[in-house]
Amino acid sequence: MRRSDQRRAAVVALYQSEVTGRPPLELVERTARAFTREIVEGVERDRLDLDAVIEHYSVGWSLDRIAPLEKSILRVALHELTSRPDVPPEVAIDEAVEAAKELCSVETPKFVNGVLGSAHRAATEAPAQ
Repeated sequence: MRRSDQRRAAVVALYQSEVTGRPPLELVERTARAFTREIVEGVERDRLDLDAVIEHYSVGWSLDRIAPLEKSILRVALHELTSRPDVPPEVAIDEAVEAAKELCSVETPKFVNGVLGSAHRAATEAPAQ
């Protein structure tokens, strides 16, 4: 199974969790690969931090105004950007934009690209501590 498909599976599980209130790992298919489970676990572990980044870079939009599916796509991509050195940033952003094109409204890919691009630029331009 391609990583693109595994990311989509993670997005779907996280989305279903948000709308049903069920734990996301319960919603991951039993046959899912480790990569899918790792993404879901990482997003859940860092959800508050990921949501803070989304809210900061989604200018003019509060987190509660962003649809659950879009939030799930953003969370997965931000998790990859911040916690998965094995995933190039360009891949994480491109995969999120493609998921938004496939699963969301026509305006969503631009929104997703803007949030992720801004977050990535800010992270890479931050001075070393």
